[in-house]
Amino acid sequence: MPDPARASAERLGVFGGTFDPPHLGHLILAETAADCLALSRVLFVPAADPPHKRSAAVRASAEHRLAMTALAIADNPRFALSRLDMDRPGPHYTVDMLRLLREQHPGAELYLLLGSDSLRDLPTWSRPAELLTLARLGVMHRPHIEPDLDALEAVLPGLRDRLHWIPAPPVDLASSAIADLVSAGRSIRYLVPDRVLDYITAHGLYRG
Repeated sequence: MPDPARASAERLGVFGGTFDPPHLGHLILAETAADCLALSRVLFVPAADPPHKRSAAVRASAEHRLAMTALAIADNPRFALSRLDMDRPGPHYTVDMLRLLREQHPGAELYLLLGSDSLRDLPTWSRPAELLTLARLGVMHRPHIEPDLDALEAVLPGLRDRLHWIPAPPVDLASSAIADLVSAGRSIRYLVPDRVLDYITAHGLYRG
């Protein structure tokens, strides 16, 4: 029988990433997750200095990425922007960000939204066992990536009980590829929200 306390608790999706730039794939996946997991809100948390990426791979400044993300989600009342990762000292590990979110939202149930590629690599993250105590995982399939759940469970016991698959549409968009198109002088219309396109154009981002 469902637990009434759990049913009434706020359910927050946590969607981290560089959002460099945010694109329509991000919005589709977040909306699908909100529906499938009955989330109250999805928090978009732009990463300040992701440990798994070289700094050169982040092409727009933190403030530009925050501004673009705010524009991308502005018309969806279930989406909200969090500066938490930008405003805290590094290193910027996901497990520390989740602990801070738990402090900010006591009683809420957190769902970390990630792709199947990130699930596959979860044992290499900082303190992954602790991460599983802080949030459930809402996982979306990435093309051609099928994590070995038996191997993951062997390393992280209890992972299956914290895992929720999200039947998201197969959206194969990458921020890096979109930035490359801008750099090459190609159109990115219909790949990013119009507000984001206007911002990129106005600020000359990803050129050259």
